[in-house]
Amino acid sequence: MSIHEECGVFGICSAHRADLAHDVYYGLYSLQHRGQESCGIAVCDDGVITYHKDMGLVGDVFTGEVLSSVSKGNMAVGHVRYSTTGGNERRNVQPIVVNHQKGRMALVHNGNLSNADELRNALELSGAIFHTTSDTEIIAYIITRERLRLPSIEDAVSAAMDSIEGAYSLVIMSPSKLIAVRDPFGFRPLCFGRLPDGSWCVASESCAITAIGGEFIRDLLPGEMLVFSAGGVAERREHCGIQPKRTCIFEYIYFARPDSVIDGVSVHSARLAAGRILAQKSPADADIVIGVPDSGLDAALGFSQKSGIPYGIGLIKNKYIGRTFISPGQSARTDKVNIKLSALGETVAGKRIVLVDDSIVRGTTSRRIVNLLRSAGAKEIHFRVSAPPFVEPCFYGTDIDTKENLIAVSHTVEETARMIGADSLAYLPAEDLCRLTGNDGICTACFTGEYPTRIPKNTIKDKFDIKISQ
Repeated sequence: MSIHEECGVFGICSAHRADLAHDVYYGLYSLQHRGQESCGIAVCDDGVITYHKDMGLVGDVFTGEVLSSVSKGNMAVGHVRYSTTGGNERRNVQPIVVNHQKGRMALVHNGNLSNADELRNALELSGAIFHTTSDTEIIAYIITRERLRLPSIEDAVSAAMDSIEGAYSLVIMSPSKLIAVRDPFGFRPLCFGRLPDGSWCVASESCAITAIGGEFIRDLLPGEMLVFSAGGVAERREHCGIQPKRTCIFEYIYFARPDSVIDGVSVHSARLAAGRILAQKSPADADIVIGVPDSGLDAALGFSQKSGIPYGIGLIKNKYIGRTFISPGQSARTDKVNIKLSALGETVAGKRIVLVDDSIVRGTTSRRIVNLLRSAGAKEIHFRVSAPPFVEPCFYGTDIDTKENLIAVSHTVEETARMIGADSLAYLPAEDLCRLTGNDGICTACFTGEYPTRIPKNTIKDKFDIKISQ
């Protein structure tokens, strides 16, 4: 089993420019941390949708020649993917482009439907034929079905929201409209902004909007739909307020870039707060505090600020290696750990170290990092984790679909410390998670088992791939 994050979505609508693929390209570059398996861009030019998508990183898939082939149009959407429902293969790459009686539609999705299995079974029994094994195609089918009976694409999307459950942040492109939707719980982030020329843009994180020179306006409310067209932007809120807000807390701990702001809360500030709480609740006698790049660095700084122990750079990251947390398998993950990080001996040799990281999942990566620091001469290593221990699966887009390899399920904190080779170990207490954002509108299910939605009957990640192989 491997643990991963979800995806990143981006969209742009302009009445002034035609070369939008380059904007989407740079937006996706800013969201590359959210998914490194595949990517795609679709552009609409007066109702004609052209697209390109493939396995690989944004910079590899979209050469100058490819961008030129899809650049012309007044709207565009893009996606970077890590697979949660549906395997890592080309047929599951987004955007999903649909042809139907009332036109074409391109759709990109970040999240995971908790009722995907029952929805797909019902659709198949009604005659639907699926070409992918992702839950995104289920959403596309339901929207298309509703569109055939309703007068507008936004009405169809609203009706579809009555059927789908779980986490979904969507950007949908019709021949004349760009639609952004966030699920009623607000599990995954989605925000919008505006470029100096008046173009509208939508993104999973605010960092992607500022990256293309846009001004971040605000996050979509949980359950909100925004409809962008030649007439401007319209808000629809019939699904707002029907559920309690439950944004994934791991967006703040790990997923999002530190320069992003989600629901009015700075990711950087949330991670600083996590480090301060750790220093207060789980202090250590040490000479220096270091963080595991990248998402452990801010929490390490917070620990240093609260404890008064100097902050230092003790681990150097090879910037050309992807994050081990989103590697597609154990062997690949192990190989990456070996070449991704190196210890800075002049910082750690002979020192008692507080080592801060964002999580411990299986313990494999943590053990290797501790060994790196031991080999560089570290005298003591006190491991501090800016998240509680993972003890339950996630059904909303974080790829934790089984408990069997979660180290905290079968081992105590003391046992885990011995297994990873640390002198001491402490996690962020689950009861302090709300202090990271200043409110209790967060989802903590993977740490507490308190699920906001029904628990799916079929929790196997690749259930639709298994179905096809049978």
